[in-house]
Amino acid sequence: MLVVNKPAGWSIARRESAGKGPGGVLLDHLKAASSEPILPTHRIDDEVSGLVVFAKSKTGLDFLSGQFQSKTVERVYCGFAVVASEEEAAEVTSLPLLRAEGGGLPASFEVSYALAPDEHVIGRMHVYRRKGGRPAFTEFNVLESFGRFVWFEARPETSRQMQVQAHLASIGAPVLGDDAHGLSEVRLLLSGLKRNYKGRDEEKPMVEGLALCATKLTLKHPDSREEMTFEIEPPKPFLIALRNLRKFSR
Repeated sequence: MLVVNKPAGWSIARRESAGKGPGGVLLDHLKAASSEPILPTHRIDDEVSGLVVFAKSKTGLDFLSGQFQSKTVERVYCGFAVVASEEEAAEVTSLPLLRAEGGGLPASFEVSYALAPDEHVIGRMHVYRRKGGRPAFTEFNVLESFGRFVWFEARPETSRQMQVQAHLASIGAPVLGDDAHGLSEVRLLLSGLKRNYKGRDEEKPMVEGLALCATKLTLKHPDSREEMTFEIEPPKPFLIALRNLRKFSR
């Protein structure tokens, strides 16, 4: 098997939308660099960076993809969420907001709303509170809270498209940079944290694009059946933003 740290903006495999974003098609590049078969076992969203597993044989594909289908793979994502005000939340969800005492998110919580592609908005998932959609379940932990910005960890049990993004938006705390489900005008700027900021007139956000990364995978090797864990650091912009939030938001 092959484990790759996919850049944000890259597609796993070719499809109609591939090539329209800033990245390329990861499978094409891997095949060009290898004489062995390279077979995708699962997917993560184009906008999400992080760990992806490929198989090098049909046998490996069956074993690895079977683990994802049976929900025995432990997957961990990290990222930044924006705790929306009641007025802002009305733009992203019609469902009840999830808030702890004090107005922030609880330290740990679960979201189990079903999901399906939105029939009216391309690139967006529709959340079903009761009937409809496909079952989806995600566990969340708030690692650090900085007012309206939250550094979180997500552990999805199911593998629905845009699952983490849709689930967080549904409780009024969309992922930072999620233009499809969230607050497109909200950006994490150093000038918004640091007093007497003296930077450039055209300031760039500390995290550009979707602030979500797949950082950890635990699964069994297709040959040895040994349980293996692969883990990466979050992208450098995430770490810089986290350092600045810790420094200027306390």
